[in-house]
Amino acid sequence: MSQNPSVSERSTRGVIRAIAELRRGTPVVVKKGEAGVVVLATEFAEDGLRPLTDLGLNPDLLAITGLRAAVLNIPPTGEDTVVIELTSHIEGATIRSLADPTSDLDHPMRGPFRLAQRDPGAAEALTLCKRARLLPAVVFTAIPDGEDPTAWAAKNDLLVADAGAIEQFEVETARTLTPISGAQVPLAGAESTRIVAFRPADAGIEHVAVIVGTPHADAPVLVRLHSECFTGDLLASLRCDCGDQLRGSIRLMHETGAGVLLYLAQEGRGIGLINKLRAYTLQDQGYDTMEANRRLGFEDDERIFQPAAEMLRHLGFKGIRLLTNNPEKVAGLTRLGIDVVERVPHAFPPNNHNQRYLDTKARHGHEL
Repeated sequence: MSQNPSVSERSTRGVIRAIAELRRGTPVVVKKGEAGVVVLATEFAEDGLRPLTDLGLNPDLLAITGLRAAVLNIPPTGEDTVVIELTSHIEGATIRSLADPTSDLDHPMRGPFRLAQRDPGAAEALTLCKRARLLPAVVFTAIPDGEDPTAWAAKNDLLVADAGAIEQFEVETARTLTPISGAQVPLAGAESTRIVAFRPADAGIEHVAVIVGTPHADAPVLVRLHSECFTGDLLASLRCDCGDQLRGSIRLMHETGAGVLLYLAQEGRGIGLINKLRAYTLQDQGYDTMEANRRLGFEDDERIFQPAAEMLRHLGFKGIRLLTNNPEKVAGLTRLGIDVVERVPHAFPPNNHNQRYLDTKARHGHEL
């Protein structure tokens, strides 16, 4: 970023730092307009609420997503964010259990819950948790009456994240992706391969383009959008088909002459590795992939296509043949100005462990 950062750049920095603080179990302030809330990620509530009470605050509210609220049998409010009043006798472990579905079977009877009005910044605080790859749930309370959120945060040595910057963070940082370094990396079965790493201006997580052969921009190039999957890609997990899709796409690109695989840092459909493992625990309890995500408080798919579109533009490809079974990828890239001239099927035979996973994807629109 520049030596004299703009307001937008400073706001983005605030979000980046707030993400790091949340992941450390430190409270942050989310400012919306003239109001603000002090939030603590619920994942860290099990050891107590001292990070908030030591500030002289009464952490009396819990914000969860509407999807998680439905699991807790809270009647729909019509809002994506639901706020629950916390009584003084509720312990940190109980608060965490309201957000973490992996213990739902141990707590079959909970409630009734008393709902509260949503404070300005509560919804954005949940988005901030998602960006931090934490469970989307926060314990929070409003900034004391009469206090300016920024001044109060400075006085208490807390970081401030602007609500608007949180909502725009993922798309805005994707728009700043820039190729940083590239090298020839011969792969088994595709020796003529070049890897180019892209980094956003916030110095965040890199995405990678794997360029097989010498694709030309004057004709539609074969492209695969592949979200990273540690378990499938690296460990050859049988719970999914990701490893087959990764290696199969590179093999096909080599066989057909050229192609581009965009390896995107969007583990677990955008929820992160730890939350994906939580989802696996829920799947072992009988829930399918999408049900597990919702019980965690996430949407079926939390990914965005902006990083892929920006990488393709940098590489000079406007027309592509997209190697996918997911029509949403076609629609998403098209909305972002990429000309998808063809969807190329990319399915592999199931095994005894991923049949249900593939069936779930088919029910949700994948053309398998």
